[in-house]
Amino acid sequence: MRAVLQRVSKASVSVNGAVTGKIGMGLLIFLGIEEADNQDDIIWMIRKVAQMRIFNDDAGKMNASLLDVEGEVLLVSQFTLHASTKKGNRPSFIKAANSDYAEQMYLHFKNLMEEFTRRKVQTGVFGAMMEVQLINDGPVTILIDSKNKE
Repeated sequence: MRAVLQRVSKASVSVNGAVTGKIGMGLLIFLGIEEADNQDDIIWMIRKVAQMRIFNDDAGKMNASLLDVEGEVLLVSQFTLHASTKKGNRPSFIKAANSDYAEQMYLHFKNLMEEFTRRKVQTGVFGAMMEVQLINDGPVTILIDSKNKE
């Protein structure tokens, strides 16, 4: 499971011109699911994301978590996070999970994130062509991979 976190002052996602999810200050999470991902990956990722200290504290230092600042979450599915660019110039997405499994895991991630943060998680539409708008705060952008826990 891979996630790109972007600390935002605001973000939204639209499908066919209609806004499906919108947040103020918080995290925009692009989430990619692979076939090997399971419940353990979801739980590890949610804890990591929610507790990562990437928001400013009162002293202006990145020392506060999403939970500490009561930030919002916008979750967007993105299978392209599993692109392999090793050969040639056309990315391969062979590691990305099939659509049915990925959607099931994505929805499970959303539901558990809501339980963990005690906040509604805004979303895009799984599998749809989406337009994402954001104001990256910092900018702060972090890549996390549950299979490569550095």
